Amino acid sequence: MSAPTAMQTMACNYLDERRRLGFELKSRGHTLMSFARYVDALEHCGPLTVEIMAQWARQDKWKRDDPATWARRLKLLRPFTRYLRQFEPHTEIPDESVFGPIQERLTPHIYHEQEIVDLLGVARTLRPLGGLRPATYETLFGLIAAAGLRVSEAVHLSEADVNLKLGLLTVRQTKFAKSRQLPLHPSTIEALHRYHKQRDQHVAVTAEMPFFVSSKGKGLGLRQVRRVFATLRQQLGWVSRGGHDQPRIHDLRHTFAVRRVMLWQAQSVEIDQAMLALSTYMGHAKISNTYWYLTAIPELMAVAAGKFEQFAQVPEVEDA
Repeated sequence: MSAPTAMQTMACNYLDERRRLGFELKSRGHTLMSFARYVDALEHCGPLTVEIMAQWARQDKWKRDDPATWARRLKLLRPFTRYLRQFEPHTEIPDESVFGPIQERLTPHIYHEQEIVDLLGVARTLRPLGGLRPATYETLFGLIAAAGLRVSEAVHLSEADVNLKLGLLTVRQTKFAKSRQLPLHPSTIEALHRYHKQRDQHVAVTAEMPFFVSSKGKGLGLRQVRRVFATLRQQLGWVSRGGHDQPRIHDLRHTFAVRRVMLWQAQSVEIDQAMLALSTYMGHAKISNTYWYLTAIPELMAVAAGKFEQFAQVPEVEDA
């Protein structure tokens, strides 16, 4: 690794390998290449050290004098340093002892059922009354809540992705370059049917067009959707019960997951088996992202505590 561009070459090889496995790594790729250029500029020879990585982490372009920011930058290097160890066994891997632990994911706002009803109700009051716009946002927010979609997934659904005869959504090439098919509840299918019928009265439909459209027949933008949601949220006067300043659209997805696990618990479903199905349905890259709900959401702490209690009550087996 003594050549001037050695680290950039290793970083490119690493990113190529990961992308072939389906990871996009857009922002992380930019960050890693920034680190590689930094190391090559030092003309560093020998294995990477935590000291060099920490020096780079402090070079935050926003000039934040914040150890938490540095810790997050350093964390991004860990998978790459583990990759480098196969070529240089003495490569050091940074841990939390350098800048301290990183703040965990913030607890989301878990919506009460009445809050979702109120959201859809106020969406129906959008202008123009009786037009396509209120129907679009009522149905869009309802679908996100009913199917646990990411807002980008719902907005990017095409006409061909929504099979109302089979009651099936096809979510294509989303966050982790995966596609998945989602069966829908009959009440959700009925709501989509109503919107489909009303939409077809306002705009000309093609198989390639987005399922959710504006009154002009064009697709919705994410900023536009978030702006409308913020307006409705302000009208409703919601106060966040989570770690974020305000309830978010994405919290509808979190609510879907939490309510599903709570329902399984009430039905005495084997949670460990069901979590794999939920992880697949939600399009999580790792099942650990799904299990996060058991420990991060107050409503589900009892589930996690119960699982630990069952484990703790397993009788010990004497040595043979």
